[in-house]
Amino acid sequence: MATNNGDVLMLEAAPEAARPWASAANAEVIDALPYIDDDYGNPLIKSEVDRLVEEEMRRSSKKPADFLKDLPPLPKFDFENCPALGKEYERLRAGKPPVRIDFESRYKLEMPPANKRNDDAAWKQYLQKNQRSLQQKMIELENLEMMSKHGPELWRQNNHRLEVFLSRMQRLAQEQNEEIEKVNRERKYHQQTTSYELNALSQEWRQLCVKNKEIQSACAVLETQIESYKKEAAERGWNLEEKLENVEPLQLQ
Repeated sequence: MATNNGDVLMLEAAPEAARPWASAANAEVIDALPYIDDDYGNPLIKSEVDRLVEEEMRRSSKKPADFLKDLPPLPKFDFENCPALGKEYERLRAGKPPVRIDFESRYKLEMPPANKRNDDAAWKQYLQKNQRSLQQKMIELENLEMMSKHGPELWRQNNHRLEVFLSRMQRLAQEQNEEIEKVNRERKYHQQTTSYELNALSQEWRQLCVKNKEIQSACAVLETQIESYKKEAAERGWNLEEKLENVEPLQLQ
């Protein structure tokens, strides 16, 4: 709700541009003046309001189970370029435990089976396999040495970037909170300054309602008297319709 000068007095729903998936027919406006409406503190009014809210929720066609149906559907995950990640995602969805990594077999020196211990070709094959494994372990050691040498500085740089990002996010969050606080202060000021006019109009409305009730009561008394006079005239045989036609209308001075 806004006044003639554009001051916002009540909470308003988000503009349609912020909810492109919702139609204008489904837009809802929250009609509330929280800074001056103190009737909810009355236990009798609170119980009545709660009853009306529960009744409206029972009549509502929108249930909690489908409160997200107006939102666009979630995108489908595609792990075509990363099958390992897709496999892990399916494992988590199925609730299966993670696959245990066998470190013993990873670093174990393999030998030919017992029935091929005298086979030179088998020994040559397993020797080449162990040599490849050893070469891989040497590369891993070199990587660990390089990490121990250059890793701390890389982590410091990464932490610095994260701290800069965190500071920027905190600054943006503080600016948003200040804007929210500013809007709340303006809304509170406008509601409190306008409450005097609203209270005066409410008092005038109550007085007019009382006056209308008094007028309705007086009219009911007059109607009762008129019916009584008509009944008495009928008992005496007077023709009131004929007498009323002969009466000249009063001239307003």
